[in-house]
Amino acid sequence: MTNEKQVSRFYPICYYIGLIVLVLGVLMIIPAVTAAFCREAQIVSIFLLSSGIAMAVGCIFIQIGFQYRQVKINFGEGTIIASLSWLIGMLLCALPLYLSGSYGSYLDSCFDVMSGLTTTGVFLIQDLDHVSNGINMWRHLLTFLGGQGMVVLALTFLSRNYANVYMMYVGEGKDEKLSPNAVTTSRSIWRISMLYLVIGTIVMSALIIHAGLPAGEGILHGMWIFMSAWSTGGFAPMSQNMLYYHDLGVEVGSMIFFLIGSFNFALHYAVMRGHRSEIRKNIETVTFTITLSVLTIICITGLMQNNVYPNFMAMFRKGFYLLASGHTTTGFMSVYAKQFFYEWGDIALFAIITAMLFGGSACSTAGGFKALRIGIVFKAVKAEISRMLVPDSRIRTARIHHIRDMILSDSMVKSAALIILLYILTFAIGMLAGMYAGYPAMMAAFESASVTGNVGLSIGITAPSMPAFLKITYLVIMWLGRLEFMSVFTLIAYAFRRLKRA
Repeated sequence: MTNEKQVSRFYPICYYIGLIVLVLGVLMIIPAVTAAFCREAQIVSIFLLSSGIAMAVGCIFIQIGFQYRQVKINFGEGTIIASLSWLIGMLLCALPLYLSGSYGSYLDSCFDVMSGLTTTGVFLIQDLDHVSNGINMWRHLLTFLGGQGMVVLALTFLSRNYANVYMMYVGEGKDEKLSPNAVTTSRSIWRISMLYLVIGTIVMSALIIHAGLPAGEGILHGMWIFMSAWSTGGFAPMSQNMLYYHDLGVEVGSMIFFLIGSFNFALHYAVMRGHRSEIRKNIETVTFTITLSVLTIICITGLMQNNVYPNFMAMFRKGFYLLASGHTTTGFMSVYAKQFFYEWGDIALFAIITAMLFGGSACSTAGGFKALRIGIVFKAVKAEISRMLVPDSRIRTARIHHIRDMILSDSMVKSAALIILLYILTFAIGMLAGMYAGYPAMMAAFESASVTGNVGLSIGITAPSMPAFLKITYLVIMWLGRLEFMSVFTLIAYAFRRLKRA
């Protein structure tokens, strides 16, 4: 391959990144309209300026690669587009947050954008209780967009090159096909999400208004809470998170939506098409039910040992709610951050740290190891034990059911084990970084599990005052965890190769 041909591969990458950035610029109009409706003139101007900058950058990238837009990209280039788009998107989406004056630094605003896009939910915003509605709309729109996939959203509606879209669809950490190709699959994902958005906004708004908020404010809060619940994102419009509402109905409603949101989009699609038996047969729902049940028992045992909560209702609203919030990688909190460290005790904290690392389902809005991978590894271990205990003539081929019956192959097991190992290594690095910053081991482990699993629960470390190196460490970990490592590793390898040629 000549050097000219090698360089030409850079241009289609630019073209598709430009499309994604252009869509992000257009989406900034939504919080601008929200701000205008709420008479926040300064916020309107900030979003219009930021939108103009983002669209201009997008157009420049599109122009650079326009004549190469029909060039077929390979899997590596698709992952590069996905991972680089997240970085460039973060830098541009942070502009309105920083210009609003609600952040101590541009790094802090970038941190919150990455937290939103990765559906993590930890935040560094200052004085959240008095932030404008326009800024809150943008925060929650980012987490809703990140949950469904911002790369896929942009390319689904702006590109008809199905083969290229599929490469980027996989690069964004998704691999399920609801339909024959990635474009129709992406549209199905967004149709499912928009249907739930309408239903969820109505339900959560009604619950929040019933809890005491005025109608206008209640509708906005209802939409934002649903967006975070469905995207398992954890952002909330008030600093007290779910504690702000002090209402059992709001907590139960949010829990139902974040549990549903943590399930695979393919499962939603199958159920909507009448295959309801998939709920009890699917390896992911079975694995998630088992791990949630076991960890609930461990967590409650620890809480009872410390006499933290006096009755069943308190145990449900604090203990089970937070464990489920962690396991689905949502991050909604119904206690204050420091209560974890000073009240919960090591056993309960162990359960919730494990839950945050386990996570929800593959090809969902959730993070973590994913129930599918845990189920695959467990099945592989079970099959290996069976091979050692029974005669060769009685050995059966191991199978799993995930939307359809599949043979448990060695490549499937290796892939699942590799990703789990990378999550564990990343968690260890984050924990060491927290300990180096001076925090106790249990606190460092809790916060690292939260950012590694894209959860959002906090034990009190994540704050504007934490060291800059720890902010950067957590930011990178969130990015790695959301894209499941390989896309970022491919981008790094690509950067090194281009530097070598230079």
